[in-house]
Amino acid sequence: MERTKIIIMGAAGRDFHNFNTYFRHNKHYEVIAFTATQIPDIEGRLYPPVLSGELYPNGIPIYSEEKLTELIHDNKIEQVILAYSDISHEELMHKASLVLAAGADFRLMGPDTTSIKSSKPVISICATRTGVGKSQTTRKVCKILNDIGKKVVVIRHPMPYGDLSKQICQRFATYKDLDKHKCTIEEREEYEPHIDNNIIVYAGVDYEVILKEAEKEADIILWDGGNNDFPFYHTDMHIVLADPLRAGHELQFHPGEANLRMADVVIINKIDTANADDINTVRENIEKANPEAVVIEAASPVFVKEQEQIYKKRVLIIEDGPTLTHGGMSFGAGYVAAKKYGAKEIVDAKPSAVGSIAETYKKNPHISNVLPAMGYSEKQIKELEQTINQIDCDLIISGTPIDITRVLKTDKPIIRVEYYLQEIGTPNLEDVLQKFNNKI
Repeated sequence: MERTKIIIMGAAGRDFHNFNTYFRHNKHYEVIAFTATQIPDIEGRLYPPVLSGELYPNGIPIYSEEKLTELIHDNKIEQVILAYSDISHEELMHKASLVLAAGADFRLMGPDTTSIKSSKPVISICATRTGVGKSQTTRKVCKILNDIGKKVVVIRHPMPYGDLSKQICQRFATYKDLDKHKCTIEEREEYEPHIDNNIIVYAGVDYEVILKEAEKEADIILWDGGNNDFPFYHTDMHIVLADPLRAGHELQFHPGEANLRMADVVIINKIDTANADDINTVRENIEKANPEAVVIEAASPVFVKEQEQIYKKRVLIIEDGPTLTHGGMSFGAGYVAAKKYGAKEIVDAKPSAVGSIAETYKKNPHISNVLPAMGYSEKQIKELEQTINQIDCDLIISGTPIDITRVLKTDKPIIRVEYYLQEIGTPNLEDVLQKFNNKI
C-alpha cells in the first residue's frame, strides 16, 4: 500500500498532538516533516524516535516554515496540515494558497479527530485570542472547584521548546520542578501561579500519557488552553474567553472562532477597560455564532502592593511575551498599572534591545514602548537581561504572571502587577460550576 505523504505545519504544540493521536500508528500516511513557526529556534530539531513510534524509527525532521514550498516539491508531498493556533482567517488562506500553488492539498483537523477521552470529567478554558485572560480564569475555576471539595489537576497546553525526549510527560508541583525541567519564561508564566495555589500541573508532548498520569490524582481535569487552540481532550464543559479590546477578532481568527461556536460558557473579559461599543460588538457576535452559550461578563483589574513607588517615576514595563507577539496586543497589565498609578514616563525599551529581543521588535512592529518577556532559551533570557540592564529607569514594572527575579538579574527595583478575574453580576462562574458539579 502506498502511503500518502504529508507535512504538518506547527509551532511545537498542536502539530505534535495531531501526529501522536492520528498519524503515529496510521499506515495510510507517511509524515515526511514538521515545519515550525511562531516560536524562536524550534526548527532544526528532530521529533525523536521515542515519540515518533515504530513507523518512524529515525524520528521526523523539523524545518523552518520558510522551506515549505521547497519541501513540498522535493518530497512530492500530497497533503499539508496546518496545526497551530492564533492565526487570522486571512493569513490562514494565504498559507492555504501557497500550499495549493505548490501542488498539495491543504487540510485542517478538528477536535473530534484529535481529542482524547478522559475517564474523569473535563473542563476546558480556551479563548478567541491569546492574552484574553485564560490564566486568571483558570485560577478562579480551580478555587471554586476546590471550595466545593473537588481535587483539580490542571493539564496545560504544550510548550515543549527543549529536549523533546525529556518532555514527554512533565509534572509541576514545586518551584524545584520548574528548575528540574529547565522551564522557559513562557512556561513559568503558566505554571508558577498554579504552584503558588497548590495546584498540580501536567504538560509535555504526549498528552495520552499525560492524561493517564493526571487522572490518578484528579477528581476533575482542567484543560488550561494555550493561544486560542481548542482542547486536546473531549470536554464536558467548554469555557471560552472573548476580548472586547480586540472586538471582532472572535470571528476573524483560527481556531478562536471554532472555540466560540463550541463554547458552553463565554466570558467577555476586560469590560472595565473596553468601550461600550466594542463590548456590544462582542455580545452581538456571540449571539450570531452561539446563541445557546451562557454569557458571563468580567473584569481583570490590576493590583500593585507597592503602588506608591510608581508615582512620578520613570518606569520600564515588562509584559507577558505571547500576549504581545501571538496575541497582537501593543501593551498589557504593566502598562495599565503604570498609567493607573501615575508613572512620570514609560521608558522605551526598543533602542536598548539586543539580539533576539531586537528581532522580536522587528517582527512585531505593533508593540509599543513596553518590553516583551521573551525567554524561550537560556541565550534569549541572557539577551533579555542585557537589554534591561542597558535601560536607564527608576523602576521596573513587571506585568508577567511570574516573579521574574527568579530568572533575571538586575540592579533595578522590580515590582509586580497582579490581576484577578472578577465577574460582574450574574450568571457567574460559581453558578455554572455548581450546576456542572451537580450533574457529574
